[in-house]
Amino acid sequence: MKTLLPCVCGCLILLSPAYAQQMATTAAERFATLDRNADGEVSKDEYDGTTLFQALDADNNNRVSVEEVQAFLGPDRDGQLTAADRIRVADFNGDGELSDEEVRRVVEMRFQSLDTDHDEVLTLSELQSGFWRPR
Repeated sequence: MKTLLPCVCGCLILLSPAYAQQMATTAAERFATLDRNADGEVSKDEYDGTTLFQALDADNNNRVSVEEVQAFLGPDRDGQLTAADRIRVADFNGDGELSDEEVRRVVEMRFQSLDTDHDEVLTLSELQSGFWRPR
């Protein structure tokens, strides 16, 4: 399960409001979208699990279902985790859905795995080095 977690985090972070209309396909595109203040770094505030949770929770019931993740992701793609797989990996309490806390936890873990110099911000090179990297 731990080996899939960064992939899940990366896939989930793509689902932020900025990605609702067009999913980023490269690390540079993802970085540009995440770097909301355009300062050349992505802070923890910009890599935000709460915003992601709100974007995913389409029915505002404080839970993210497989159907909600699937609606954002669109059709399954060969070689990528399904919405159900992504939920399963991030679902720490095993109830089949994601809470705000579970989404924030996954996003925080992904941020920490990408922040290789531990300076609490991500650079484009850090994001590029971990773009498709499983942990």
